[in-house]
Amino acid sequence: MVRQPIQVEGIVFRKNHNQTEFLLLKRLPTRGGFWQPVTGGVEEGETISEALNREITEETSISKFIQIIEKVHYFEMPAKSISRIKDSKPIKEYVYGVEVSTDQEVHIAANEHTEFKWCCYEDALKLLKWDSNKTAFKNLRDML
Repeated sequence: MVRQPIQVEGIVFRKNHNQTEFLLLKRLPTRGGFWQPVTGGVEEGETISEALNREITEETSISKFIQIIEKVHYFEMPAKSISRIKDSKPIKEYVYGVEVSTDQEVHIAANEHTEFKWCCYEDALKLLKWDSNKTAFKNLRDML
């Protein structure tokens, strides 16, 4: 399928007793080896919401959500940031918060990630590589 110059980012979180935990995924070394939330591209003919749901399910096997928080963050990045996109226009990334229950099991996509972890906000900020991800996490925390 053809990818549009649009990305989605889903910050998956759960409320475990009195603490909010965030899910981070570690990319394969060949894909940078860094920690990040669920991210992925919007395919041709797919809505942003459909892409968000698909990416979360593909990358984590989670398919049941308590709530989706829209307009957490938005940013653009150069098209060259993602090799599979042939368009020269900047890539638009829309960030959502996605709450799941504590009984959801995570099974990562081995072709994209090596491990996952649930962590508190402070630990997530320490692990995240990209400032745009850190800003999105700060925005979501303020919304919660």
